Amino acid sequence: MIGALAAMVLAGVAQQVDHITRTEIVAPGPSGALKGTLTNLGMRGKPVILIVPGSGPTDRDGNNRLGVAASTYRLLAEALAKEGIASVRIDKRGMFGSAAAIADANAVTIDDYAQDVHAWARAISQRTSARCVWVLGHSEGGLVALQAAQQSSGICGLILVATPGRPMGDIPKAQLRANPANASLLPDADRAIDTLASGSRVDPATLPAPLQPLFPAVVQEFLISAFALDPVRLIKSVRLPVLIMQGTHDLQVELADATRLAAAKPNSRLIELTDVNHVLKPVASSDRAANVATYAAPDLPLAPAVVPAIAAFVNRPR
Repeated sequence: MIGALAAMVLAGVAQQVDHITRTEIVAPGPSGALKGTLTNLGMRGKPVILIVPGSGPTDRDGNNRLGVAASTYRLLAEALAKEGIASVRIDKRGMFGSAAAIADANAVTIDDYAQDVHAWARAISQRTSARCVWVLGHSEGGLVALQAAQQSSGICGLILVATPGRPMGDIPKAQLRANPANASLLPDADRAIDTLASGSRVDPATLPAPLQPLFPAVVQEFLISAFALDPVRLIKSVRLPVLIMQGTHDLQVELADATRLAAAKPNSRLIELTDVNHVLKPVASSDRAANVATYAAPDLPLAPAVVPAIAAFVNRPR
């Protein structure tokens, strides 16, 4: 079995377009292979970034069936390659190319995803000879990166992009409060979130009908694991270089989240991305419809400030 997994790690068919090489790469998962795409210019000895996806059914390109088709991670990988930085973008365990890694994609926790980060770090090191990998976590992926970095072996540093800086249960509370029409639902919603954050399950049938889809029984173990974590507490324990990047037109994570993280780790680097949204696309106005439209615009390039900031960080002499 070990020999087979090693062969899987080393296997892959390369595609080369505009001198950028895209190769399938795998890492061992709990029941089968985790799969991703290694993107580079065919050069060894260069930095490697592992891109950890955000919440929900998000694939290695950064897209999901819930209305996101911006291809953020694919665009990021290709732009980084042009800067001489390799990257691996991945499918989560149980999803897409990594479907065989676990029978039920809902039967996961943040700790499980953090373990996968370390599995990927080992596989990438074997494949590229990199001493360690830079872990870029986007949105919820930033929480996974922070949890993984509690054991720093194989990790060069963290790049936290649009990462929440408050306990995860506070985010749905804030989102529900943003709509005045939800006022009557707030007591029940707060009770459900606080119960999950304490480590206990909630019976969805006891909730008002509009709230039941937010707390289905099949994902409650994952919600318990996520709501129990405080990103500020986690980042205080990280002994690695950290870059924090936050767009000013992000509809899902606030600049205040980034400043909380930076304040908790004074030697981190905080970069405010002016006129950039959650999927790292440029948005010149505060118009919500225009912002959301970029979520379905894979041909729209990333905001120009994103990749240079990442490249400068990982290439900085230490």
